[in-house]
Amino acid sequence: MLKSLSIKNYALIQQLEIQPAAQLNIITGETGAGKSIMLGAVGLLLGNRVDTKTLLDKQQKCIIEATFDISTYHKLESLFQNEALDYDHETIIRREIIPSGKSRAFVNDTPVRLDILKDIGVHLMDVHSQNDSLDLGSTKFQLELTDLYSQSQSELMSYQSAYLLYKQKQSELEKLQDTAIKIKEELDYNSFLLKELDQAGLDLLDQKQLEEDLKIQSNSEEIKLKLNELLQQLSDSENDILTNINKAVSNLTKLASFSELYSKIADRLESCQIELKDITNEIHVLESAIEHDPGKIEELKIALNEVYRLQQKHRVDSIDELIGIQQDLIKKVDQAQNIDNSIVDLEGEVRNNFKIVMDQGLKLRKKRLLHLESLQSQLRSLLINVGINDATALIQHNEVNPNGMGIDNIEILFSANKGVPPKPIKEVASGGEFSRLMFCIKYILADKTQLPTIIFDEIDTGISGEIALKMAKMMKQMAESHQVIAISHLPQFAAQGDAHYYVYKDVGAQRSISKIKRLEGSDRITEIAKMIGGETPSDAALENARELMNI
Repeated sequence: MLKSLSIKNYALIQQLEIQPAAQLNIITGETGAGKSIMLGAVGLLLGNRVDTKTLLDKQQKCIIEATFDISTYHKLESLFQNEALDYDHETIIRREIIPSGKSRAFVNDTPVRLDILKDIGVHLMDVHSQNDSLDLGSTKFQLELTDLYSQSQSELMSYQSAYLLYKQKQSELEKLQDTAIKIKEELDYNSFLLKELDQAGLDLLDQKQLEEDLKIQSNSEEIKLKLNELLQQLSDSENDILTNINKAVSNLTKLASFSELYSKIADRLESCQIELKDITNEIHVLESAIEHDPGKIEELKIALNEVYRLQQKHRVDSIDELIGIQQDLIKKVDQAQNIDNSIVDLEGEVRNNFKIVMDQGLKLRKKRLLHLESLQSQLRSLLINVGINDATALIQHNEVNPNGMGIDNIEILFSANKGVPPKPIKEVASGGEFSRLMFCIKYILADKTQLPTIIFDEIDTGISGEIALKMAKMMKQMAESHQVIAISHLPQFAAQGDAHYYVYKDVGAQRSISKIKRLEGSDRITEIAKMIGGETPSDAALENARELMNI
């Protein structure tokens, strides 16, 4: 429910504030006073695009702000949570337009994008005018109308859950089928690559060791010669290193009895002797192991060349990376060889989900069809009640393939004139009859669901007298459970309002500006009398005004 609306520096409005009643609010005023300008401002709160030409003062920014009581709009809480917005039962929406033309939108002082503002706004206000009506002609809206009237929302939710799962599985199947085509095209090549890597025996290879072994084998003669020379120096000559160290250790041991210092040096030298003996033994082993083997060299070269070739081919630098590619190829080949089984399994799931969709769709259809005749009858009756005596309203049902709204197509056919075959609403030109059709639809919906604040812009176009009074009373009934704001030029509507606002032009300043005031008591009677009898109402007009207001 709209609790307050503030408009600053917009079109002819310098500053305007209104606190509408919770029930029926009627806005009247002379033509051109600015009634429709208010709707333009409200449209900005709903996410409409801005135009800097609408700024009254081109040097100042425009601010449009509305406070809503959303305590009963339970769907909004999850929407606020999803958008990380502060949720409060009293929510403030603000739109600012700066002179440069840029605009900003806020929900509870948090900046938001226009698409979020639109998502929230659709739950807060429903603005209907002859030029800007909701898409009554759309299949989606007519199905929603049917579901609201038949109270089949639970069946719709069950259907939509099943349909969503079906579409997800169908999408998975299509992706898997596309994947199958692709990987089967690559199977031969991937199998060749895998066989090549398997034959290389990568798990048994150590590239670093292979490279070291090749270096040793390629230089075996030089290495063996150097090792032999080293062994001669260490132990295999008359004046070798180990012999001399043995003598030195013996001499120092003889001196140990003279000083502890000699003993310590003897111990250290003896440690060197032990280490040299160990080194000498290792060199003997290394020297014995080296044999010049041209066949071994060729074998190492072949192995390494194959590793290098594979690394270059796959653009990697190590055997570990080649093994990683090998594992990936194993998965791809295995997937390609088994994907047909996966497709068959998924096809079975899709068929099962489709059956569930159809079962839920038939339950939904049964509930819808049960109430179509009643909806059609009520719509016809209401059209006659609002003065379209020759109205024809037919509701057609057709079966369709499953979609997000079910397996049905609902289409309302309408004709306002006798002898004129009814046509789909989307083919019927808008006008007074169309507006009244819209009004009847809203009246039906108001009794079935919780609507946001409904704003009617001159819904009374083309009617008068008794019909106007009937529509005004219908609007009054709607306002018993919904906040309604109606811009009207008829006294019958004005008299039914729980609150009556008058829009007028103030020409006292340098330029005309629009203002609004709430009419009470005699001021309201006088204004309604003016709507009946002109600027200077007669006593009869005043009495008629009182009669309309039941005073």
